[in-house]
Amino acid sequence: MNNSKMNSKVDEYISKSKKWKEEYEKLRDIVLDCELTEEFKWMHPCYTFDNKNIVLIHGFKEYCALLFHKGALLQDTHGILIQQTENVQAARQIRFTHVQEIVELEPILKAYIHQAIEVEKAGLEVDFKKHEEFTIPEELERKFDEVPALKPAFEALTPGRQRAYIFYFSGPKQSKTRSSRIEKYTQQILDGKGLND
Repeated sequence: MNNSKMNSKVDEYISKSKKWKEEYEKLRDIVLDCELTEEFKWMHPCYTFDNKNIVLIHGFKEYCALLFHKGALLQDTHGILIQQTENVQAARQIRFTHVQEIVELEPILKAYIHQAIEVEKAGLEVDFKKHEEFTIPEELERKFDEVPALKPAFEALTPGRQRAYIFYFSGPKQSKTRSSRIEKYTQQILDGKGLND
């Protein structure tokens, strides 16, 4: 492996990791062997090709993972790609709980990484659901009727902000909780702000 391709922020990230250190090191070796550029984005090691994100290494309590930014476009011939949640449209993960799994999958991981690079070279894009395809909760529809300025303010938000609100408002099982969330964020929507702004 060529050390000049290594990013000092990733060195620091791995050295400070209390969990998954050995797994991160092995994943890093595999990814760098695929001629990707090592960067540090979103507080994680991220690997790019021609400034396009290909894979990210990240860890959770139960597992660490190699996340393919356009994983939905890959041919998952080994059935190992996981969609993190139903709302994740493009990214897919391969999860690990022990370094030995990574060692055993190394040739397959490299094949998937090379496939991801080819997807990027071909300029393929994930066909994201349009925000109209997401169901607006009826409590929000009612609020649109109550506050006439709310619907145009909501529609003026970026699609990502609209989606975030829809997911957040739709989450609770009880209508009362959905309504209170909508009530809490009505002014923020009217102010043209997203959920996390």
